[in-house]
Amino acid sequence: MYRKLLASRVFERQVALISGGCSGVGRTLATRLAQAGAPLALLDLDPSALEGLVEHLVDHHNAEVLGLPCDVTDAQAVERAVALLGERFGGIDLLVCCAAVGHRGAVLDSDPEAFRQVMAVNFFGALHCARAALPSLLARRGQIVAFGAPPAFSPPRPGHGAEVASRQALHGLFETLRREIAADGVNVMLVCPGTVADDPDGEVPSDDDTPSAQEIAEAIFQGALRRRHLLVPSGAGWRTRLLARLAP
Repeated sequence: MYRKLLASRVFERQVALISGGCSGVGRTLATRLAQAGAPLALLDLDPSALEGLVEHLVDHHNAEVLGLPCDVTDAQAVERAVALLGERFGGIDLLVCCAAVGHRGAVLDSDPEAFRQVMAVNFFGALHCARAALPSLLARRGQIVAFGAPPAFSPPRPGHGAEVASRQALHGLFETLRREIAADGVNVMLVCPGTVADDPDGEVPSDDDTPSAQEIAEAIFQGALRRRHLLVPSGAGWRTRLLARLAP
């Protein structure tokens, strides 16, 4: 029993920062990491949702959790949040960039402002989090998890041009970052799902192969344990999954 309990707390004292931590994959992963012993810092725009989730994780999982209302599109706000996290926990071992928004509409029918808003959250939000967390991640040889889409193998979804563009940009950014900091011992894992079965922002096909938020969160958990470079849950197509198997 003692050995089993010890094995289940594989993230003991490894501090995790999750942006977009109150919904979808972020919320599910926060619960999974809390069960594994990780102290957590959660960023989200909704203070009441943060308060409720923090209370739940403390009461049900005896977790150490810091909930920080934060707009990830504001670089200075992200830096302040990371500074507060450092004061509370001493540093960051795992950054997971889950904060994201979607937009539905054909490219020609969408105002350019919609593209700017999606890029502000999905791309620049992740960039702000990574830049603020990197000094600590470098010092602790930690890792970053971000969402992207393999350009050569992930066909774009018509009507989701803004989101697809942000994911492609994220993929290029974090693949470049991974190569820049690999020698410093920091891992970057790109998660490339197709659609998410319980994603309220997109058109989701009724396909048994479409992964749920819980399935993606569990795949991220296992991938982080193994410090994978590329993670493609089910539902993204056989070519993309093959690419993931060939990745380190």
